[in-house]
Amino acid sequence: MIGRRDREGGLMRNNNSTNSVRHSRLLIAVAIGVLIGCVFAFFFPNGFFVSHSLARSNTQESSAGCESSDRVNMLKSEFVAVSDKNAELKKQVRELTQRLRLAEQGKDQAQKQFLTLGKQHKAGPFGTVKGLRTNPTVVPDDSVNPRLAKILEKVAVKRELIVGLANTNVKEMLEVWFTNIKRVGITNYLVVALDDEIAKFCESNQVPVYKRDPDDGVDTIGKTGSNHAVSGLKFRILREFLQLGYSVLLSDVDIVYLQNPFDYLYRDSDVESMSDGHNNMTAYGYNDVFDEPTMGWARYAHTMRIWVYNSGFFYIRPTIPSIELLDRVATRLSKENAWDQAVFNEELFYPSHPGYEGLHAARRTMDMYLFMNSKVLFKKVRNDANLNKLKPVIIHVNYHPDKLPRMKAIVEYYVNGKQDALKPFPDGSDW
Repeated sequence: MIGRRDREGGLMRNNNSTNSVRHSRLLIAVAIGVLIGCVFAFFFPNGFFVSHSLARSNTQESSAGCESSDRVNMLKSEFVAVSDKNAELKKQVRELTQRLRLAEQGKDQAQKQFLTLGKQHKAGPFGTVKGLRTNPTVVPDDSVNPRLAKILEKVAVKRELIVGLANTNVKEMLEVWFTNIKRVGITNYLVVALDDEIAKFCESNQVPVYKRDPDDGVDTIGKTGSNHAVSGLKFRILREFLQLGYSVLLSDVDIVYLQNPFDYLYRDSDVESMSDGHNNMTAYGYNDVFDEPTMGWARYAHTMRIWVYNSGFFYIRPTIPSIELLDRVATRLSKENAWDQAVFNEELFYPSHPGYEGLHAARRTMDMYLFMNSKVLFKKVRNDANLNKLKPVIIHVNYHPDKLPRMKAIVEYYVNGKQDALKPFPDGSDW
């Protein structure tokens, strides 16, 4: 019994040991499974397969996001480029519009400023600064009128000359005109003959003459026109002289030359003209105060006045503003029934204002006692013991209709010394 119990006891102990080992292994397996599950749960919270697909999805979304961002950046760059191009086009449109406006007004201010100013300069010390007065001359263009160019090469001195227009109506005055030019010793002068008779008359007297090519617009007036009508033609005719690069001292034929005018010119302006003024105020300008009592405290208004330049005697340089002046005057005279001298002064003096672009030309008034009009002579100088001793450069009989006898009397007084030669004439005219 005892032996069997011992065997049975040993067998039971062996069984219990085996069961214990199995149970331990099971617990270890479960623990390992739980541990592995925890690991997987930690690294793949959504499951291994789901996480893998999500990873691929996230990768695709990230890639798509990058592509979308690159596309946006590219579009932004294109937008900026288009905006810059649009701004540049707008700028070009503004510039072209400005140029068109200037072209419609017959001028290009940018070009004129470049030609006039050239290189920029710093301003000097106080009291030393002077604005530019003398515009550069144009480049001569002989192709404008080759025949006239050849004549001017022979006649002009230092590229300047006196030019007078004449038709048969002023033949006698023309003779007094060129006779005194010769007497003074002036060689650089030219008569623009407006008809064949004057051309032949000049040739027979060894006077340099130029007969223009046929031009219906000029010839009709030139052959039969009055003194004022002929005077208006000069603005069209003088243009060719300036284009050829010559400075012109334009002279009506009712002028007596007593000295060489080229010795008394300044040549610092586009236009240098004699005045119709009869004293310092009227010739050179003055402050004219306008009185309007109803304005009370502001009753006095100051205005600037100057008597007009005489369009029958002026020196004009071959510059852009000078040519523009001739074009403006000629254009208006072709469309308006106006006096050429009035138009000449309006274009020369009127400032720019809304609706009108003024002429940017430099101008100088000649000495009124050297370049004398007939009002100054007959009303003032001949009656003044000091002034009548002066010897003018020229005298223009512009204030009196009896031109020829007064011209002859002036020659008698200043050239031949006949002291009473001017006395028979009234200060003004009889009509």
